[in-house]
Amino acid sequence: MKNKLLQLKDKIFTELTNVKDVQALVDLEIKYLGRKGELTQILRGIANLSDEDKKIIGRLANEIKEELREKIREIKDIILEKGDENRDVDVTLPGEKIKIGHLHPLTQIQNELEDLLHSLGFMVIDGPELESDYYCFEALNIPPHHPARDIQDTFYIDPASLKTENKKIDLVMRTHTSSVQARAMEKYGAPLRVAVPGRVFRSEATDACHDVMFYQLEGLMIDKNISIANLIAVLHQIFSGIFKKNVKVRVRPGYFPFVEPGLEVDMSCTICGEKGCPSCKHSGWLEMAGAGMVHPNVLRAGGIDPEKYSGFAFGIGLSRLVMMKYGIDDIRLFTSGDLRFLEQF
Repeated sequence: MKNKLLQLKDKIFTELTNVKDVQALVDLEIKYLGRKGELTQILRGIANLSDEDKKIIGRLANEIKEELREKIREIKDIILEKGDENRDVDVTLPGEKIKIGHLHPLTQIQNELEDLLHSLGFMVIDGPELESDYYCFEALNIPPHHPARDIQDTFYIDPASLKTENKKIDLVMRTHTSSVQARAMEKYGAPLRVAVPGRVFRSEATDACHDVMFYQLEGLMIDKNISIANLIAVLHQIFSGIFKKNVKVRVRPGYFPFVEPGLEVDMSCTICGEKGCPSCKHSGWLEMAGAGMVHPNVLRAGGIDPEKYSGFAFGIGLSRLVMMKYGIDDIRLFTSGDLRFLEQF
């Protein structure tokens, strides 16, 4: 076997001297050193030798293999170097423009909102998207008969399909970022100022204004002597900061189980300046958020005494806010992955 190895080594080195291009070099390497190569086949026969011969032949085989690999590397470098010398290069030609990506429009506005809220003393936190029924509904004073708990409106997850110890917990894809309210109160107590941006999920038909996944921003402020005036002031700062102009904010009565009283928050239309246009349905106002004073039951669920503290909460449709800012007419464009759309931002 020793003679066979030495003869094969000489044969390979002879063939290497005739190699002129990289492809021929690759083919030769596969022929002799590949999984089914000639040298590989000889090496497999070492297993049938005696222990003493295995040591001798094995050492020789490895030495030959390393020599060949080193020689192949040397020849490859020489071929590539010669190729560069022979290639004509016109240094006067313009270089290729390297495309640089940028943040998604939703991320851009989310970052702006976070900076605004930081300046107002809010901390930005996150919570799980796969949430328990308790934090998504019970802790927010949403009763069992509320339509949000209907399977037609909410994505329920079978706990048996997950690696969880408690198979009896009802799990849902969170329908709002408000699910972080109780978690934040339990962890930080009062006083408290938090903002929670993130994805939410709802089981509904998709169209230009609705999707099964979209983005929200939850705001929560708890302290002594908090009133609706504080809520309106914060929302005025947010909307004026995002749209880079002074906007008016008004509130109307609305129902949300986790606030009392509940409010619908409108912003003066930035497109027509309150004169009336199709975007605001000729009313001069745009509905931008749901809000209100935090319900006492929600405060209790978070471990806060409603006799000492009060607070407000608001939920802004982040996707809708971006649509209004840039005049986007279809919410599905955000998740389409269409570069023609994304490159405009």
